[in-house]
Amino acid sequence: MDTVESVETRELRYFVAVAEERHFGRAAERLGMAQPPLSRAVQQLERRLGVRLLDRDRRGVRLTGAGETLLHEGRAALDAVTAAARRTRRAGAADARDGRGDRLVLAVKAGFSHELLHKLLDAHAAEPEAAEIEVVPSGLCEQAGMLRDGRADVALMHTPFNSLSGFDSEELLTEGQVVVVPAAHPLAARRSLRVAETAGIPDLPLARWSRHGLYPPGPGPEIHDQTQLAQLIALGRTAAVVPESARAWLWAEHTAVPLSDAPPVVTHIAWPAHSRSRALAALIRTATRL
Repeated sequence: MDTVESVETRELRYFVAVAEERHFGRAAERLGMAQPPLSRAVQQLERRLGVRLLDRDRRGVRLTGAGETLLHEGRAALDAVTAAARRTRRAGAADARDGRGDRLVLAVKAGFSHELLHKLLDAHAAEPEAAEIEVVPSGLCEQAGMLRDGRADVALMHTPFNSLSGFDSEELLTEGQVVVVPAAHPLAARRSLRVAETAGIPDLPLARWSRHGLYPPGPGPEIHDQTQLAQLIALGRTAAVVPESARAWLWAEHTAVPLSDAPPVVTHIAWPAHSRSRALAALIRTATRL
């Protein structure tokens, strides 16, 4: 038997935790287990694969080339296992409810593409035997992870903010970008701005969104959700660069100023490349007809 076939999901989870933490003690704490059995499990995995995955010293661990490869592949494998379980449970719940397994979870960035989303949901609901759609708002750059680990079946994603790597997709909408500022701010009177002008406003630092759990450096506030962002802009504490469709959630205390040189934002409907769901295929067909 190929040694790779004997690798267990449990061992992959252990290794990924160590590789991400770069420390056996922190990984053991994260996994809720003692350190010695964790160390033995990783050593056993190395023996099975016939490669060294980690270089160990007193400060922690460093990934070898083989370890980097297994971290990348292991994450994908664990996501696939988790996704299979989640999507199977959703199908089973639908079977128990009405005998049908056609329920889809659609991930959307909170505050983006309101009009497009309404059109998509209305057009889909008008189709005969349309699948039930659960809309789940997400943070910036979260949609890809939700597709990979099964929290979502399909997503509205926006380039250049999101990466479509590993997914099938169709373009639905192209639009410009605007900077949202307090209505009382002097910049609110401008007919347009350049992107460079938004980066250095002394009294109005740009808001910072988390990308993959990390906030970019800068003086602006860390933003957790759309309501927080709207309030901080209204209070004159920050500004935000967003797609033009985000005008739908602006308050009276906000003004959106077009950015003359910003790259266009393209909204895509995206889904896992391996999907064979007929309900998903029907939703994609509806989306491309909008």
